[in-house]
Amino acid sequence: MFRTHIQTEIEINASAEEVWHHLTDLASYPQWNPFILRASGEVKYQSKLNVFIQPPGSQGMTFTPTVLKAEPNKEFRWLGNFLLPKLLDAEHIFYIQAIGENRVKFYHGEFFSGLLVPMFKGNLEANSRSGFQAMNQALKNRAEQASKL
Repeated sequence: MFRTHIQTEIEINASAEEVWHHLTDLASYPQWNPFILRASGEVKYQSKLNVFIQPPGSQGMTFTPTVLKAEPNKEFRWLGNFLLPKLLDAEHIFYIQAIGENRVKFYHGEFFSGLLVPMFKGNLEANSRSGFQAMNQALKNRAEQASKL
């Protein structure tokens, strides 16, 4: 099985609760998220989500991942796949680590595995990383602005 991993991080001057609120308010994604343009469903273990992502340089895609973990104020993970399991599986990870009072480090990454990883590895790494970083910055802006109110 082929695998690759992308990891990004950003520091956010807001509480873990504030960051979690915006991260899991899927209905608000069209208002602020430049990478995950639409998402719906319940952020709870084993629930199915409906997600439309559009990394820079791509047309975007809709998929229905399953929530693997939803630990409030800390971790949100889902697993999706392209067409069939084992062709191109993607475990998306959001992790919030408190590093001070009203300050967190936000980790955003994805593990890709499957038979198609070698064919798409270059695009996955470049486009996804750019999309993750854009989302991270937008989440930082939104959470920091809200925490000032």
